[in-house]
Amino acid sequence: MTTLTTSRLWQPLGLGAVSLKNRLVLSPMTRRRAAADGTPTPLMAEYYAQRSGFGLVVTEGVYPSQEGRGYPNQPGLVDDAHEHGWAAVTDAVHANGTPIFAQLMHAGRVANLEVTGTETALAPSAIPFEDHHGRHSAHSTTAATSQDISRLIEAHVEAARRARRAGFDGVELHSANGYLLQQFLAPSTNHRTDEYGGSPHRRARFVIDVAEAVADEIGADRVGIRVSPGANIQGALEPDEQDVSATYAALFRGLRQRPLAYVSMIHPVAGSAVVQDIRRTSGSLMIVNTGFSAVTDRHTAAALVDAGHADAVAVGRAAIANPDLPRRWQTDRPETVPDQTTFYAGGATGYTDYLTDNAPDGGIEVDQPHHQ
Repeated sequence: MTTLTTSRLWQPLGLGAVSLKNRLVLSPMTRRRAAADGTPTPLMAEYYAQRSGFGLVVTEGVYPSQEGRGYPNQPGLVDDAHEHGWAAVTDAVHANGTPIFAQLMHAGRVANLEVTGTETALAPSAIPFEDHHGRHSAHSTTAATSQDISRLIEAHVEAARRARRAGFDGVELHSANGYLLQQFLAPSTNHRTDEYGGSPHRRARFVIDVAEAVADEIGADRVGIRVSPGANIQGALEPDEQDVSATYAALFRGLRQRPLAYVSMIHPVAGSAVVQDIRRTSGSLMIVNTGFSAVTDRHTAAALVDAGHADAVAVGRAAIANPDLPRRWQTDRPETVPDQTTFYAGGATGYTDYLTDNAPDGGIEVDQPHHQ
C-alpha cells in the first residue's frame, strides 16, 4: 500500500531539459516584492532560495513588456537591470541544485495603467475589464492591431531570451487566470473577426504563435504553459463546456508539432475528461493544481501523482508559510498557517521570515512566523 512517505511524489522526474529531484513544483504566486521599477531585489533571491527544496521553482508572473504590467512592485524582464536582478535569484536557487523557470505574464486588459504609464490597456478586443464580482477598471481598453500582435509576440521572445541570459532554465507562459493569453482564448474577451478571433481554432492562434516563437528561441523543452480552462477568472469567461473542449483541443493540437516541456493545469478535478484530454493531446508532461477554491494538501498531491492523473503537482499557499514544505510533507510534519494580510504587503514580513521545521527526527516542533 502506498503511503505519503512512499508516494511517487518523491521520485525524480525528467521535465523537458531539466531534472526534478521530486514532483512538487512551487506554484507561481504574485508577491510584489520587486523594486518600484520592477527590478528583482536581494529579498526575492532569499525567498526563492528558501523554497528550493521543491523539484521545480516557478516564479511569480513577470511582465514581458511595460504595457503588460499588472501590479505595483511586480517584477519584469524588459531591461538589463531586471536581467541582472534575476541572475542573483537564479544563482541562489541553483546553489541548492534546483531548476527555476520564469513565468511570463502579460496582464492585457487587467494591466494597471498607474504603473504601466500607458494611456490604455492592450487586449484582444476593446472590452474593459470587469469580473463576475462586478469589479471593473475605469480605464480604456484598446484592441490589438496586427502590428501590436507582432510586437506582443516579440516581447515574449525577448523576455525569454533575457530569462535564459539571467540563468533561468526555462519559462512558463501564463495563459490562465484571465490574463492576456487567456483573453485571446475566451469568447467573452475575444470578439475579433480576423485570424485571431471567432472560432476556437482562431482564438487559439495567438497563444500558439507566442508559444512557437518562444520555443524557437530557447527550445520547446524549456517552455511550459499554464492554463485554467473554464475557471472563469477575472472576466475571461468560458462557460460553454463544448467550446472549452474545442478551444483547448485546438490549442494543444496546434502545439503538438512542437511539444512543450509541460502543461501546468489549474482545475479542481485533475482526473476529469477536459484535463486528461488536454494531457493526451499536448503530448507534454502534466503539472496540476486544484485551484483557488480547493487548496492542494499533502494527501491530495500524493494521490494525484500515485493515481496517474498528473506527473507533478504545483503547490501555492502552503509554500508561502512553509519554505521547507516538501520535507514537512514527506516526513508528515505540521504546517504553519500563512498570514494573508502580508501576501502583498512588501518587505520581509510574511515573506522571508517564516521559520523552517528544525525538530529532530522523532520530535515535533510547531513553529510560527516571526511576525506573529
